[in-house]
Amino acid sequence: MSSTVARVTAVETHDVRFPTSRELDGSDAMNPDPDYSAAYLVLRTSDGGPEGHGFAFTIGRGNDVQVAAVEALRGHVVGRPVAELCADPGSLYRDLVGDSQLRWLGPEKGVMHMAVGAVVNAVWDLAAKRAGLPLWRLLAEADPGWLVSQVDFRYLTDALTPDEALALLTAGKRGAEERAAELLRTGYPAYTTSPGWLGYSDEKLTRLARQAVADGFTQIKLKVGADLADDVRRCRAARAAVGPDVRIAIDANQRWNVGEAVEWTNALAEFDPYWIEEPTSPDDVLGHAAVRRGVHPVKVATGEHVQNRIVFKQLLQAGAIDVLQLDSARVGGVNENLAVLLLAAKFGVPVCPHAGGVGLCELVQHLSMFDYVALTGTTQDRVIEYVDHLHEHFLDPVVVEAGHYRAPAAPGFSAAMHRSSLDTFRYPDGGFWRAEPAQEVRA
Repeated sequence: MSSTVARVTAVETHDVRFPTSRELDGSDAMNPDPDYSAAYLVLRTSDGGPEGHGFAFTIGRGNDVQVAAVEALRGHVVGRPVAELCADPGSLYRDLVGDSQLRWLGPEKGVMHMAVGAVVNAVWDLAAKRAGLPLWRLLAEADPGWLVSQVDFRYLTDALTPDEALALLTAGKRGAEERAAELLRTGYPAYTTSPGWLGYSDEKLTRLARQAVADGFTQIKLKVGADLADDVRRCRAARAAVGPDVRIAIDANQRWNVGEAVEWTNALAEFDPYWIEEPTSPDDVLGHAAVRRGVHPVKVATGEHVQNRIVFKQLLQAGAIDVLQLDSARVGGVNENLAVLLLAAKFGVPVCPHAGGVGLCELVQHLSMFDYVALTGTTQDRVIEYVDHLHEHFLDPVVVEAGHYRAPAAPGFSAAMHRSSLDTFRYPDGGFWRAEPAQEVRA
C-alpha cells in the first residue's frame, strides 16, 4: 500500500454569471437588475478522490473581484494534507482569517471574508463527501466537543463561552436520532420569495402567490421600499391572493433610514406583515433596535448582509432582531455559521436563513437541518427561504415538496455545479456570454 499522503493540488476558480436581470428575477428596491453570479471554486486532490466545491454569491459586476479574492487564498490551501484538512476545517479557517497581511483587507468583512467563506465551505464539502455523508448529517453526528473546537470564540465570550456552547450542543444530542428520522419523513419548512420580486407585474405577483399557496407554502415574501403607493397596492393584491392565514413577510433590502423604516412599515401594517426584513443598514445595530420598538408587533429580521459573528452578537445583545437570517456565503463559511447558530440558540432567537441567490438554497438547508436535529431541536417559527431559480445547474439540487425542503441524501454540501453550466455561463468566455451582442456584455 502506498504511503503517499493525499494533498490538495489545485484551487480552480470560475467567474459564473446568470442573466437573471432579463426577467427581473431577484429585483428589489436596492438591486433592480441583478445577474445572479458565483465566484466558484473547486479543490482538487492528488489521490483523485472527491473534490471540494464552494462559492461566494454576488449579483454580477464585481464578480471578477470576488474571484480574485478567492485566488489570493490559494497559497493557504494548496499542499495541505487532505485527511488533516477534513479532520479539522477550523485549522484552515483560523489561518485564513489570521493572515497577517490579507487581514488588513477586512478584517473579517467584505470581499476578502466572503472569499474565506467560499474556500472554507469547499473544505466542508470535501470533508462531507469523504465521510460519505450530507453535511447536515456530518454536523449532526459530530461530537459536541469537536464542534466547539471548530468555532472561533474571539470577541464572543461576553455573550457565549465555549462551555455554554458545549452545553447547548450536548443538550441538542438528546432526541437527535428521532428528529433526524422526522426530518427525513417530513422535511424542513420553507417559505418562498418567488412571487415577490419588485420588478414583477401585479398579475404575475398574484398568479405566483396563489401558486405558492397551492404548492403548500404557508409564508411568502414581497420586496418593498421603492414607492409606498406601489407597496400598498402590491401588498393588497398579495393579501387578497393568499387569504388571511398565510404569512406575508416584507423586505426593504436596506432601503430606509430608521425613521422611514418605522413610518413605512406602519403604513403597511393593515396587511399584517409577519416581518420587515433589512429595514435599514445591516451595520446599524441600534437602528434595528429602534425600528423593532417602532413597528411592534411586526417582527424585525436581518442577516444576509451581516458581515461577521460579532455584528450578529451585538444585534442579539441589543434586542434588535426577532428573526436571524444567516447567509451561507456572506460570513466565513460553516465554521463562522456554527458560531452564529450557537449565538441564536443562546438568545432564543429563531434562525430563518437567507437563500435568495444562486446556490444559496442548496447550502443553507444543511445548516438549518443541523440546527433542528442536533442543536435547538425545533422548527417552531423557523423557515428556510426558497427561490425557484437556477437549481437545475447543480448536481444535487434542492427538492421542495408541500412547502418543505426534503433532506439531502447525497454526500457533501450540495455545492457542485454541472460542468456544462460552468462552460456555458462562465464570464466572459462561456457559450452564453460569447453569443451576447457586444454592447450588452458588461464587465
